[in-house]
Amino acid sequence: MTDFASLPFDADEMLAGLARWVACESPTHDAAAVNRMMDLAAFDLARLGAEVQRVPGQMGLSDSLIATLPHPRPELPGILVLGHMDTVHPVGTLEVLPVRREGDICYGPGINDMKGGNYLALEAIGQLQRAGIETPLPVTVMFTGDEEIGSPSSARLIEDVARRHACVLVPEPARADGSVVHGRHAILRFALQASGRPSHAGNIPEKGASAIALMARKLLEIEALSCDAFTCSVGIIRGGQWSNCVPSACEAEMILQLKDPAAREDALARLQALTVPEGDVTFAITPGVARPAWQPGSGCKALLDRAEGLARDLGFHLPSIVSGGGSDGNFTGALGVPTLDGLGVRGQMHHTLQEHIWVDSLAERGRLFAGLLATIDGPPA
Repeated sequence: MTDFASLPFDADEMLAGLARWVACESPTHDAAAVNRMMDLAAFDLARLGAEVQRVPGQMGLSDSLIATLPHPRPELPGILVLGHMDTVHPVGTLEVLPVRREGDICYGPGINDMKGGNYLALEAIGQLQRAGIETPLPVTVMFTGDEEIGSPSSARLIEDVARRHACVLVPEPARADGSVVHGRHAILRFALQASGRPSHAGNIPEKGASAIALMARKLLEIEALSCDAFTCSVGIIRGGQWSNCVPSACEAEMILQLKDPAAREDALARLQALTVPEGDVTFAITPGVARPAWQPGSGCKALLDRAEGLARDLGFHLPSIVSGGGSDGNFTGALGVPTLDGLGVRGQMHHTLQEHIWVDSLAERGRLFAGLLATIDGPPA
């Protein structure tokens, strides 16, 4: 058996390469910025000998990359490495969250979610190539650019590609304790619309009905619905145009996370009960993109068992969880394609201005990823 611990992963060298990626800011809604990141990734994939297909984006969002690594039996159902290159950080975040290292911690926008994991996956492929280790199954790498908003453009593509593979490895961030993810809760997105009655806020405010005030009341009611079975979270709100006008429109976006799939209908009924009109003032809730629940089957368990065994051989414990917070692994796991998620770097505070990774986890998780690529020899069952 190959001693994956002896593969010469160098965390410092990996960090230098990763820093190039992190310095290329790539917020989801800036398709040109995400495509610049795709250019970097396509170059690095081509250096590994991959045949890189670029799939044009839809809905004003970025392209996706599908890269096929050379293999003597390309017809076999192989391993899909699935990641996203978009981040939640707008261009300019580097001014307040520069790429900087402090001891074993390195900060930067998107370094943990999930450029660090994507980079270590490519390094794992490169390490196996340089060691002359041929993977039993062909390997495909797929990078998308809209995961942070629910993958509205790429979801069907992800599902189509995943169906042709034996299993899926997702280098999303590990939990702080190193846990990988073998299942995820369903995530449903909704648009909220409050419609009020306009009037002049200085002269006749009593003639108006503020859509912003209505939305504020409804948001408190929505977040109060959260319980052990599901949680409601509102993350975006927009309303009004003039401070001297009673606003007639306000919009918001919310996420419903279903911890218990059986609670779906109850949660939807509770939300719908909030939309009863109040005269000519209305509140509407419109479903948006959704991630299905991923409930792990025997194939996912087999992948997890393999990863746990590899981790033991490498000298560390590998915890696992069924997680909140959606990923593109929701789609592949829900299809029944054996999926293992959370294989990326260890870090914390992603989606914040303190986002960081532990540098030593680059090599640790890189060896684990290499071990999976080199030992999965058929559909896990």
